[in-house]
Amino acid sequence: MTEVPGLNVAGLTAWLAATHPELAAAELSATVIAGGRSNLTYAVDGARMPLIVRRPPLGHVLSSAHDMRREHRVISALAGSAVPVPRTVDVVDDAEDGLVTGTVFFVMERSPGRVLARPQQNSAYSAEGLRLLSVDLVRILADLHAVDPASVGLGDFGRPDGYLARQLSTWRRQLDASRSRDTPALDRLQDSLADGMPEARRAGIVHGDFRLDNALVEGGPDDPRISAILDWEMATLGDPFVDLGIFALYWEIANLPADFAGAVPSAVDPAAGYPTFDELVEVYAQRAGIGIPDLRWYRAFAAYKLAVILEGIHYRYQAGDTVGEGFDRMGGLVEPLAGMGLEVR
Repeated sequence: MTEVPGLNVAGLTAWLAATHPELAAAELSATVIAGGRSNLTYAVDGARMPLIVRRPPLGHVLSSAHDMRREHRVISALAGSAVPVPRTVDVVDDAEDGLVTGTVFFVMERSPGRVLARPQQNSAYSAEGLRLLSVDLVRILADLHAVDPASVGLGDFGRPDGYLARQLSTWRRQLDASRSRDTPALDRLQDSLADGMPEARRAGIVHGDFRLDNALVEGGPDDPRISAILDWEMATLGDPFVDLGIFALYWEIANLPADFAGAVPSAVDPAAGYPTFDELVEVYAQRAGIGIPDLRWYRAFAAYKLAVILEGIHYRYQAGDTVGEGFDRMGGLVEPLAGMGLEVR
């Protein structure tokens, strides 16, 4: 390996020249993109176009949560749809050869735009621009849920029947696989979600982690727009309202205790021009042409899911198996987040 954690840049250069010579130009360079809390993302320069490489996290890996082939498949399938996604290049099983990552990894084009993750970044846009951007984002979510999975080759991408029950079982297993301490509030939230589980009204492609900072933004101060939706590692077929629950959690995460602001930052600030979540629910409903049910269960589930993810990050951090800033604070957010989920529930 090289000085870039988890990526052999010389190996990547050799692989690209051998398998995609049309993209090879010079020796590649790579940097870890900050912000990812799960799969590792690298910005790669030196090819004929800017590239992104994605691989699972270092060390302790829960395969069902870090399936590179699934992420590559859904992004490829959505090319040409109403949902903007990067152009994929390849997916490779490098576990045996160990030339590049020693894992399955995939490569895609680096789409134009920037990620809005912190309030200070809002200064580049007008209040009306941020409102329009927010509307664009939630309309894309409605468009995603309107895609017929079979029409884009994703008819077998998941099993919508029993999706919510399986989600609870899946995340229970993820939590059990990452246990290193007692988490009583998280356990209570887990148990409470089994009661009063809603009956799914719709089925569609679920992103699984839909939020502003999983999108790229391009355009000027008054007309920003979404150029690509990123981070599809948890995508499947299921109940689309799960995405609205996650969207709500991150849209309002600044309302959580102050410790979250540094560890799980968000650019969303109503004072800067962003609409409220309730306003965006109305936009979603109009775009989708449906009524929206009570979202309390979905919002509690979102808190549970994020808490389990943070517990997994804490587990990997304790073992020294992850890279990036802010990981030392993740463990302290788990129980407060679970408590918020219990309150919503």
